[in-house]
Amino acid sequence: MPEISVRGLEMPESPIRKLAPLAVAAKNRGIKVYHLNIGQPDLPTPQCGLDALKRIDRKLLEYSPSQGFLSYREKLCGFYKKFNINVTPDDIIITAGGSEAVLYSFMACLNPGDEIIVPEPAYANYMAFAISAGAKIKTIATSIEEGFALPKVEKFEELINERTRAIMICNPNNPTGYLYTRREMNQIRDLVKKYDLYLFSDEVYREYIYTGSPYISAMHLQGIENNTVLIDSVSKRYSECGIRIGALITKNEEIRKAVMKFCQARLSPPLIGQIVAEASLDAPASYYRDVYDEYVDRRKCLIDGLNRIPGVYSPIPMGAFYTVARLPVDDSEKFCRWCLNEFSYEGETVMMAPASGFYTTPGAGRNQVRIAYVLKREDLQQALVVLRKALETYPGRVEEE
Repeated sequence: MPEISVRGLEMPESPIRKLAPLAVAAKNRGIKVYHLNIGQPDLPTPQCGLDALKRIDRKLLEYSPSQGFLSYREKLCGFYKKFNINVTPDDIIITAGGSEAVLYSFMACLNPGDEIIVPEPAYANYMAFAISAGAKIKTIATSIEEGFALPKVEKFEELINERTRAIMICNPNNPTGYLYTRREMNQIRDLVKKYDLYLFSDEVYREYIYTGSPYISAMHLQGIENNTVLIDSVSKRYSECGIRIGALITKNEEIRKAVMKFCQARLSPPLIGQIVAEASLDAPASYYRDVYDEYVDRRKCLIDGLNRIPGVYSPIPMGAFYTVARLPVDDSEKFCRWCLNEFSYEGETVMMAPASGFYTTPGAGRNQVRIAYVLKREDLQQALVVLRKALETYPGRVEEE
């Protein structure tokens, strides 16, 4: 039999999804599973988006333009202007989810062997997209003890060499919920300018910032307009993960020309998804306010509850709807598997994402998990009860010194 490609062998499993078969098996045994592992919001999609889906009355489901519908891109410009992001329809390319936007950014801007500096822990699929593009992720460590704040600029410069081509950030961050400060964003801007790097900025959680501080986009950073690529998606903003609509936004015409070649090769972004996403831009202010308030409440419920469990620590996330928590366990992946394979409390268990999958440094995150607070408050409260019981029972528990 022919051998699998090196790329296929190196491609990591998703820490978010690889335990899914165990969850299915637990459910088949009659166990209720609280899904804290995946950022799938349970809040409703805007009614205007659902209504647009129901009203579709077409004789033909045709290809859309490779860069996406002009009408949608025009409406997006108005949406971004609310965040002081001033772009034209030509600056926007619609993609099949934010994932495709990241992949095409890498494919268009990086050569095989080029290196991307990424603060870790980081969204696990960045590694997968880098492998697909033949690029290499070089991580710069942040720590749970310091709330995952960026290290000093010297730590970045230690990683920069002749192969370094880009810095990638997620702001607010998945998996930590960290929000980069103005000082940190200016630090990144200065590095990008000094070394003439690309800046890939994943900003799909911009609507969920809990500090009261003004939102700082990579597109706000002056002097690096042609170095910056913004990644966006409707998945989290409108609870529309399944329609697979994202966007790649850049002022750099050469990047757009290169990206469009990949877009043409895949023909077009999803037709139905664009119809729903465009209609969802008409969601009333009350929709955004209600969703935001719900996440604020869930965040408090989860973080307060986690930090009341003996041996557990979570910093307070400042954005998105995730946190990385440290558990008193020998190995978080073993613990997460055990919760699904062997444990239940009154017929219930929890599913979390082992945080080691969000690190590339060997051994990092070994006693941490990523938890998504995308369940209603009552379910979060019960999941915390179940987690506490699991930690009390787990044979690999590690007591604090």
